[in-house]
Amino acid sequence: MNPETKSLLYQFLAFALIFVGVRYLALPFTGLSGLWLPFTAFVITTIITPVFKAERTPQGHKLFVKWIFLKGVKEIK
Repeated sequence: MNPETKSLLYQFLAFALIFVGVRYLALPFTGLSGLWLPFTAFVITTIITPVFKAERTPQGHKLFVKWIFLKGVKEIK
């Protein structure tokens, strides 16, 4: 599997897991209903989801992650 595919897969999985968690945690605490609940979960998830990028370096293709809870950009093997 090439790094671009891994990047896309990791990005989707991270977003999906965080979205489901935020949606079900927001339900009892906010009292939102209808489309407001998933819209709020979408906005929060968009802000806190890590960003995965595949970049070409002199050493070859590498996968990097940037997240607001990590300092700087980290390389993934």
